[in-house]
Amino acid sequence: TTKTIKHKRQTQLSRFALEMKGFKRSGLAVAVAFLALVQVSVSVPFILLHGISADCSHDGKNANFTQLLTKLSGSPGFCLEVGDGKRDSWFMPLTKQAEIACEKVKQMKELRQGYNIVGRSQGNLVARGLIEFCDGGPPVHNYISLAGPHAGISSVPMCGSGLFCKIVDDLIKADIYSDFIQDHLAPSGYIKIPTEMAKYLKSSKYLPKLNNEIPDHRNSTYKDRFTSLHNLVLVKFEDDKVIVPKDSSWFGFYPEGEFEHLLSAKETKLYTEDWIGLKALDAAGKVKFVSVAGEHIRMAIPDVVKYVVPYLQNQTSSSEQSLNRKTKEPLRP
Repeated sequence: TTKTIKHKRQTQLSRFALEMKGFKRSGLAVAVAFLALVQVSVSVPFILLHGISADCSHDGKNANFTQLLTKLSGSPGFCLEVGDGKRDSWFMPLTKQAEIACEKVKQMKELRQGYNIVGRSQGNLVARGLIEFCDGGPPVHNYISLAGPHAGISSVPMCGSGLFCKIVDDLIKADIYSDFIQDHLAPSGYIKIPTEMAKYLKSSKYLPKLNNEIPDHRNSTYKDRFTSLHNLVLVKFEDDKVIVPKDSSWFGFYPEGEFEHLLSAKETKLYTEDWIGLKALDAAGKVKFVSVAGEHIRMAIPDVVKYVVPYLQNQTSSSEQSLNRKTKEPLRP
């Protein structure tokens, strides 16, 4: 009858509706699972850390270089200023500079899911302070070092002319390993005199700690953090007269007690005994030793495009959850 047919249709429609409801629920679950697996590509931001006698002023070289890298890579970049720029780059000890940089990156919401670093000259030691010392900071993926004095410098840089530089030069000529100079002159934290290694290890307040050089005081956390890098690009400038020896940009340096023979990075104890994880990173194919023509941090655009830009264009997955480096808990946007 007509009533029986209507009843059957209503029953079928009800069953269909229930099936569709179940399908939607299961389909939603499948979609959620699928999206969790899909790698959604996003640009990873980067920061630039300038060298000595420099700043991040809007019309300055470092601001312009940051803008150039952003334009070439398509990734957002920030020139990170520590203190007041030029003055503090000379007179603020590197330990303090690294602490300030750490607090700044932790406050930048753009960096919470991780970031890349480009360091220039002395700024590389602040960069490594961020990587190794910064508790609770966002993870660093790629680190590009331009003329970094990673193994130290054996000769003291002179500032130049003028009253400001006279003060600097007078400090440089004093006892470089005294507490006063270590606390008031940034370069003193990475000056390494090969004939005064005992004094360096005892009194230098920054680089020995950064490089895990002090026997019986090597920190495995610093090594773990350094080896967490995805890529480490070490750029040496062939005509560099500021970083002495220039191979310090690759972690090479003089052996203890002499200035003539130069050890390559892979001949140093820092590498062979793997104090900071450089050897482990290299074995994993994550270290790029790059040599370019030019004077100190004077890099030709084609070299920037070839050796820097690709490591600022890396893609990260939204499904790869970053962890707080101190608590190991997931980072929240």
